[in-house]
Amino acid sequence: MAAPAIAALFDRLLERGGSDLHLSPGYPPMLRIRGQLVADGDKPLTSPDIEALLLPLLSAEQRATFEGGGDLDFAHAHGTKARFRANYLRKLTGTGAVFRAIPTIIKTLDELGVPAGIRKLAELRAGLVLVTGPTGSGKSTTLAAMIDHINRTRSGHILTIEDPVEFVHQPRKCFITHKEVGEHVPTFLDAIRSAGRENADVILVGELRGAETMKAALQLASFGILIYATVHTNSAAATIDRYVNAFPADQQPQIRGLLADSLAGVVAQQLLPKADGAGRVAAHEILIGNLALASLIREGKSQQIAGLIQSGQAEGMQGMDASLERLVRAGTVKAEAALEKALDKDGFAKLFPQTR
Repeated sequence: MAAPAIAALFDRLLERGGSDLHLSPGYPPMLRIRGQLVADGDKPLTSPDIEALLLPLLSAEQRATFEGGGDLDFAHAHGTKARFRANYLRKLTGTGAVFRAIPTIIKTLDELGVPAGIRKLAELRAGLVLVTGPTGSGKSTTLAAMIDHINRTRSGHILTIEDPVEFVHQPRKCFITHKEVGEHVPTFLDAIRSAGRENADVILVGELRGAETMKAALQLASFGILIYATVHTNSAAATIDRYVNAFPADQQPQIRGLLADSLAGVVAQQLLPKADGAGRVAAHEILIGNLALASLIREGKSQQIAGLIQSGQAEGMQGMDASLERLVRAGTVKAEAALEKALDKDGFAKLFPQTR
């Protein structure tokens, strides 16, 4: 059970609609609300204060891991109100932590208001779909909604492999298996390798780390399984380059071939503050697999992907800058905030001269 002191901080974060709680020696508790860090009170915490808040949440094994390595990631359930993804760390000033709130209620695709292209990627039966974007850009929320859509609309076996498990899906039409790396399986690679034997129709991989894991995910996708995974890049083209460049040069032609055959789509996502200050909104770049994309991947012509997205709007594709432009023209976000996230900043600034 959470210690009362930290439970009160969690409650305040949730009441204010915040996403993260930061605890660091020399500062009061800091809450991230609508993207901005704000202090909760004015009393700075000491390292012993923070340890008194943190250590009661840990099992004996977790405490030993943290004391041995100075770093720990795990998920913590705050009653029925929320789950938190926790990161404990040691630094120059002492012990610190960051808690990311994971809502217990999973938002649907409709509630998130996602573009039609994302719904299309949630209705696939096979292939690799990569959801990408910087930390805190809402990737997990989008993926949870896609998995939820599958769970509500068709029968099958969904397997999630995460470190730690974030959103917990209740079985609806699907049979669901959640696996936590480090808890139920040693590594992402071990989990992906065994996934093929577990007769899963849909597999969510929290993060593709390292060439072997990336290759194993591609091979599963080529067997007719639908794989969703996250990577950290800021555009569809950069995602494909990152994937290929994770491998030694002599393996890259083979990986290009596998990726050309199996890549079903890429969603690049960023979060921006709303113009009215009432929360944040997502902008999406959406790339959907087709024969033209397969050719570009095989030939290593990722610089032509932006043009492919532009010409593929009827299929549900959209560019990041086009998504940002729509949000500005609708009055949802300010032009200055959109310019900050635009891929072609010069071109975007010409559309909105007030940003210059």
